[in-house]
Amino acid sequence: MPKKLLLLPPLSASSAFRVPRARSAPPPAMNAARTGYRVFSANSTAACTELAKRITERLGAELGKSVVYQETNGETRVEIKESVRGQDIFIIQTIPRDVNTAVMELLIMAYALKTSCARNIIGVIPYFPYSKQSKMRKRGSIVCKLLASMLAKAGLTHIITMDLHQKEIQGFFSFPVDNLRASPFLLQYIQEEIPNYRNAVIVAKSPDAAKRAQSYAERLRLGLAVIHGEAQCTELDMDDGRHSPPMVKNATVHPGLELPLMMAKEKPPITVVGDVGGRIAIIVDDIIDDVESFVAAAEILKERGAYKIYVMATHGILSAEAPRLIEESSVDEVVVTNTVPHEVQKLQCPKIKTVDISLILSEAIRRIHNGESMAYLFRNITVDD
Repeated sequence: MPKKLLLLPPLSASSAFRVPRARSAPPPAMNAARTGYRVFSANSTAACTELAKRITERLGAELGKSVVYQETNGETRVEIKESVRGQDIFIIQTIPRDVNTAVMELLIMAYALKTSCARNIIGVIPYFPYSKQSKMRKRGSIVCKLLASMLAKAGLTHIITMDLHQKEIQGFFSFPVDNLRASPFLLQYIQEEIPNYRNAVIVAKSPDAAKRAQSYAERLRLGLAVIHGEAQCTELDMDDGRHSPPMVKNATVHPGLELPLMMAKEKPPITVVGDVGGRIAIIVDDIIDDVESFVAAAEILKERGAYKIYVMATHGILSAEAPRLIEESSVDEVVVTNTVPHEVQKLQCPKIKTVDISLILSEAIRRIHNGESMAYLFRNITVDD
């Protein structure tokens, strides 16, 4: 029996290309506005987590869920425990004594967030490591430039830091760098915590720190003193490669190319430019690491008649025997911020005091995420500050 064919009516031209209308709402576009931001802690130490918690409490946000730990073979492992797709991610990273481990934690977390499709990855690094290696030395390298390239390759798109050792370091990066200042918090500490601070004088322990000391003195309307002739070798006195290759005795020199012989530098006897007799001496700098120079400066100021001596700096690295040397010295108090973990050093030396700078870091995060101007955080700030 032949099969019957089912004939359908012919389609019109309009109905042939008609697309059925979807009943559900279309999915959001890939370039939709950002949905929010998250703050992560990239360090396994308690100090970094504490700073990150302070920042998130001020922002009214929760700390991002992640795990950072060291495997038995020494490798760093980072696990992100929540979705970060399309969000602004801020990574808080302080630098403890194990600098290289902290750098690897930051690089690996940034790369993990990059591969997880984060919208922007902003590193909040209050103390930028290797900042002292920002100039060419004899047969050396500019390690700070290398680290900047590594951070960009890992996926960072922005950095928030504080009081770079050399402001020119910002030129090493291929993305924006916000170099915040801790001086407003330290100035506030001087005004509120140092009795009779009007009888103080701001001291630069070397001519290199004179600009910073001058800024403090002008803002507090105080006098200025500079110590000159210290025995230690400063950065500017180190070999910078201009004498490479080394000079060879009895070397053959082409006639007419004899260069004038430079006289060797010789530091003068230690002198204090400025009156510190019967005053409170406040030594200011950006980093306190090896404290021998600060201790020596305190002894000199004590001999010149200063009856109380404070040391103030942004980054309190305080490595090696620094706590013991401070405790045994003429320094009455060392004031630093919490850009670098130093809880162990505080237990060893009660003279060390801490100023919290989480307020300015949290405000910088909020403004960057909302696309607001950062000018408010730099009001009345000059290049020399």
